[in-house]
Amino acid sequence: MTAVKAGDVEGLIRRGPDPKIPVILVYGPDTGLVGERAKRLAEGAVADPDDPFALVKIDGDALASDPGRLIDEAGTVGLFGDRRTIWVKAGSRNYAPAVEAVLKSDITGTRIVVEGGDLGKSAPLRTLCERSARALALPCYPDDARALAELVRQTLQDRGLRIEPGARDLLVASLGGDRRASLSEIEKLALYASGQDTVTSDDVEAVVSDVAGSVLNTLIDAAFTGRGGEVERDYRRFRHEGLDGSVILGAALRHALTLLATRLDGEGKAPSLMAAGWRGLHFRRRADVEAQLARWSPAALRQAVQILQEAVLASRRVGPDLAHAHASAALLRIAGESRRRG
Repeated sequence: MTAVKAGDVEGLIRRGPDPKIPVILVYGPDTGLVGERAKRLAEGAVADPDDPFALVKIDGDALASDPGRLIDEAGTVGLFGDRRTIWVKAGSRNYAPAVEAVLKSDITGTRIVVEGGDLGKSAPLRTLCERSARALALPCYPDDARALAELVRQTLQDRGLRIEPGARDLLVASLGGDRRASLSEIEKLALYASGQDTVTSDDVEAVVSDVAGSVLNTLIDAAFTGRGGEVERDYRRFRHEGLDGSVILGAALRHALTLLATRLDGEGKAPSLMAAGWRGLHFRRRADVEAQLARWSPAALRQAVQILQEAVLASRRVGPDLAHAHASAALLRIAGESRRRG
């Protein structure tokens, strides 16, 4: 068994996976973290990530149609004998047979990074990699406070900065579960603090917006409380500001998963008590979240999660405009279901 615990993934990536293991599956509900780790693993295994012969990108749905393509690419030798990486992007179809063929072959000098979605325990691709001694399965879940603190420390250290403990705690409390959004805020802070040795609380308060209580959450809360008009208005705003549709979907998916976990853990409790245990919940969102916890059953939330997961996968296969169409349609569909329930 080569399934890796979620808490051990970051250290494994930092040390570098065993080069004798050719296939690395990265999966989980945090799409931003999945993408970031897959990128690090794919680019870190080659001398020049910009060389299309050294780093080959393949769409998962293309492999589902042509399973033999992966083993053909994996068996190709680089022009100068250098190591190569094949980066398989997530798809909506099952391409486990293509990965299985590689695991049964004798591939050397090539790392295959498979970027999966939120795969269940019985998903063919996940079970295949977890059971093989020639593969690693790396889960990616939304960052908790400890992971966020380490992300802050490491990211700032890489830029030659230290951060005061109080400033770190303030920053962590302001960050949400989206790895991509958190990195954006930390990098913005690092740029602001450039030229000094230590980041202070004043720096954090001056630069970092409250990602967990940001205006993006107004869009998500509007959807899950059935305010379709606000969804349309806020979505137009974010699109105009250049926010990626996949980022919006990722935030909505994490919110749905948090709602589901809170509902399951608080079975039989009043919505107010369930909301009280929601880590990092901004007080201005409390009324909306309580309404959502009262309105959405676990079964309905699982359906909402499926809607968002399908939209995430669909948005990855198209251009930015169509990605926004998938994202806005998913949120409006959720708003309609919430309004019906309310």
